Amino acid sequence: METTIILLGLAAFLVLLVLVTGFRVVNQVERGVVFRLGRAQQRVRQPGLRVLIPLVDQMTKVNVQIVTMPVPTQEGITRDNVSVRVDAVVYFRVQDPMRASIEVQNYLFAIEQVAQTSLRNIIGKSELDDLLSNREELHRGLALMIDSPALGWGIHIDRVEIKDVQLPESMKRSMSRQAEAERERRSRVIVADGELQAAQKLADASGIMSQTPGALQLRLLQTVVEVAAEKNSTLIMPLPVELLRFFDKATQAAATPDRQDTVKESKDTVKELKDVAEEPRAVGESERPALDEGQRRAPEAAGTGQADVVTARTTSDVRSA
Repeated sequence: METTIILLGLAAFLVLLVLVTGFRVVNQVERGVVFRLGRAQQRVRQPGLRVLIPLVDQMTKVNVQIVTMPVPTQEGITRDNVSVRVDAVVYFRVQDPMRASIEVQNYLFAIEQVAQTSLRNIIGKSELDDLLSNREELHRGLALMIDSPALGWGIHIDRVEIKDVQLPESMKRSMSRQAEAERERRSRVIVADGELQAAQKLADASGIMSQTPGALQLRLLQTVVEVAAEKNSTLIMPLPVELLRFFDKATQAAATPDRQDTVKESKDTVKELKDVAEEPRAVGESERPALDEGQRRAPEAAGTGQADVVTARTTSDVRSA
């Protein structure tokens, strides 16, 4: 009798144990894939308490959260023959738990290997400038390359991003020199543009001041006020050349009437002198041939020693006239 009771209690315990093991809890972030006698069931177990047939059903839980997987640093050569080292990160999630459990043995390892090979391929197809500045296009291309095989495994690639690009030291120095030269070029262009604009403004200001001489005096007074505001003991007064020209023009304008009167008087005096000079010529006009003949004979007599005689005769003829 006691043996029977012990056997019944042991059987009840085994039945209770089997029933307890037949209950499974599926979390909110998981999905359950049930294999009944090794055959996968089409219905995926949703979150909650699920009952399984003991010793017949086996359930595998698949996490459906977004997985963040860092891609190890990959070394490659770009299309423009620059050696770089690039690392990235992949964001993906399981979209079909059934296919992720059946189609691939370990989907995490498979995604990691596909990401590494795709990253090396994208490095070889891109140039250095694209890796440094045009990453959005590379991210889309890299995500498409990884998503192609992952789609057959029931995995959706959310996004792929390149984290860092490591360059050789020689390339870093070359790029720094290039950037410095570009900044120097821009600074020189900006300075030259400023000088051009300043020259244009100064030319406009000088044109206005040349038309209005008083503006130059006002500018001079303004400069004096600005210098005096510093409370300096010594004040230097600049005297522009334009100011001297202004006074010169004013002096010339005032002296123009007097100069005209002087010129007129000079002309009258010259005219009177001409009249006086012409009167003796009218009186001795009959004697002019004798004077001309005496002047012609003077050089001829110079060679024979008769120059004094000819000169004396000419003088006496002039006096008699």
